Amino acid sequence: MKEVYTEIEIAATTKQVWQVLVDFADYPDWNPFIRRITGEPKEGSKLEIKITTPSGTNRSYEPKVTKVEPEAELRWFGKIPGFLSGEHIFSIQEAGPGRVKFVHRELFSGLLTSFFGSSTDRDIKAGFEEMNRALKKRVEG
Repeated sequence: MKEVYTEIEIAATTKQVWQVLVDFADYPDWNPFIRRITGEPKEGSKLEIKITTPSGTNRSYEPKVTKVEPEAELRWFGKIPGFLSGEHIFSIQEAGPGRVKFVHRELFSGLLTSFFGSSTDRDIKAGFEEMNRALKKRVEG
């Protein structure tokens, strides 16, 4: 198993961050990493996601939403049977008055994880960090 982990502090409430995070229709306006999500943030829903990494790699995938805990956590899970699976996790945690810690991570498993090199890891992590900074900017206004 492999994990890509990032976090950022945002001067906002959990509700403010959650509202931006689940407003998939607005992602093209602010999100440099997840360029588009089609679907609903509801457990069991199938999503269509298009990402662009900082290196310019474009990917599309169709995961299923596995957890929705309003103002706290959103997860989805996708896989290429037998080869690669990934659980994408966003969590929002109170960090003090008017501040939250936003955690953005992915857990990868399967045969193809051994082919992920350090450059792929860095590219994915950089994409997460770009999104985190853009989310912070969007929420803090």
